[in-house]
Amino acid sequence: MTSFNVSRSTRTRAAAALVASAAAVALSACGSSSSSSTGSNPLAPTAAAAGGAITVGSNNFAESTILADIYGHALAAKGFQVKYHANIGSREISYGLMKNGLVTVMPEYNGALLSYLDPTAVPTSTADTDTKASAKLAGVLQLLNPSMAEDKDSLTVNSNTAKQYTLTSSSTISSLPPKVAASLVIGAAPEFQTREQGLVGLKDKYGLQFKSFKALDPGGTLTKTALQGNDVQIADIFTTDPSIQKNGWVTLLDDKGLFGFQNVVPLANKSLPAGAATVLNDVSAKLTTAGLMALNAQVGLQGADPAQVADQWLKANGLS
Repeated sequence: MTSFNVSRSTRTRAAAALVASAAAVALSACGSSSSSSTGSNPLAPTAAAAGGAITVGSNNFAESTILADIYGHALAAKGFQVKYHANIGSREISYGLMKNGLVTVMPEYNGALLSYLDPTAVPTSTADTDTKASAKLAGVLQLLNPSMAEDKDSLTVNSNTAKQYTLTSSSTISSLPPKVAASLVIGAAPEFQTREQGLVGLKDKYGLQFKSFKALDPGGTLTKTALQGNDVQIADIFTTDPSIQKNGWVTLLDDKGLFGFQNVVPLANKSLPAGAATVLNDVSAKLTTAGLMALNAQVGLQGADPAQVADQWLKANGLS
């Protein structure tokens, strides 16, 4: 079964100094694996590029694979020749492959990408995030339209806590009374305790301090088990994690933007064939956070094939 226990913060903050060496490794020795949709060699798109072939990349976590299949299958449905380079791994490698034209398009998260390109940036909106990221991109790359779907850190309470304090899907972090927060144990990755997008920001922006902090993993099995078992009552869970819906947990709306902006957005090489950007933008226009959570649930909880899930989603949204 596919795991969704992946740290977005880990993907965000890898050292920029690795870019050149990782890209070189990728060009000379990086192994390739194709999506279930293809058996072609994704490390040799250059020869096919003249014929308009598009290589869609994905990183080594399930949500990226689902999104890559959705974008890739949408392109194929419009007559484009599509190849896949799945499970690339780190952003250092994927970004290097894109700069060198070995990957044409890849689902990205605008905030994570910006943090990689400029760790000092402090965006104020989705549009500002895209503008700042675009300004730092290599000249051969471009960001297409962002989707409404966001996969980012959150404050999520378990069902017992939600019931006890009448918290619903429309409740905000601001609406959580400081007195209530002071009675709750919060669980998250160790770095959550000291970072601005964590306990520091929750105190500074929201005036919240908690009973205690329990160091767990970044939105993974330890955190979710602790939340379900009430060892912690509130935790940092990624917003598209299907466990939220499955367990009846409630994610508090980040009304002051503490956790930034993490919209799914296609990162593309400017060699993208004419008309392909329109197809990709049409897909992004239909993606939502709740919809992405449902897709993750089909793959991660029900064991569905990402390629079939992608086809079903495209058909349901009139894109195939």
